[in-house]
Amino acid sequence: MPQSNARTSTGWRTIVFKNRGILLVPVALVLVIFGRPTLTSTITGIAIAVLGELLRIWAVGYSGVTTRANVVTAPTLVTAGPYASTRNPLYIGNTTIALGFWLAFSGGLPILESALMLAFVVLMVAGVYAAIIPLEEAYLIETFGAPYRDYLARVPRIIPTRGPLPGSIRLGTWRQDVILRAEIITLLLFGLMVAALLAKLSWLKMHVS
Repeated sequence: MPQSNARTSTGWRTIVFKNRGILLVPVALVLVIFGRPTLTSTITGIAIAVLGELLRIWAVGYSGVTTRANVVTAPTLVTAGPYASTRNPLYIGNTTIALGFWLAFSGGLPILESALMLAFVVLMVAGVYAAIIPLEEAYLIETFGAPYRDYLARVPRIIPTRGPLPGSIRLGTWRQDVILRAEIITLLLFGLMVAALLAKLSWLKMHVS
């Protein structure tokens, strides 16, 4: 790729990375505005979303506060914990959370509307991560060189289709003390989505026969 094209590609990906949270706000708005949760879908969806958040917490304990940075950064190479099985556990966690809330909000929707909402959620989430994952990988290759290239060869980008890295070559330690600092925003947003879900469910029970 010519240098100017590479710079352009990196530039727009950097913008997406910096605004990755804002770019996913429409997903939440569509769910809250157009969703029709039922009690069953609410319970099931929240349970799935909680699994996604637990995966995030597991990953954040290894990756630390850099997950909140506006630019791609990594002080050390981390290959332990969930990173031993997939290179992007945070994004798997986020996707699981999004799908959980989609399920929660779509319980009372007709099948076509539910499918359209799912398509919107998947396209938005996949689009953002398809843009920023190559940016992160390029940075990590440049920063860590051969050790990261070896990691790329051993660990799948998304779906854990192989066995995890052997314990003897895993790098990183889980730190409980970084969870609140690194994850407080996500936890607050998670709580807001649950509150909006319960409020919508309550409103529907009162106004829809």
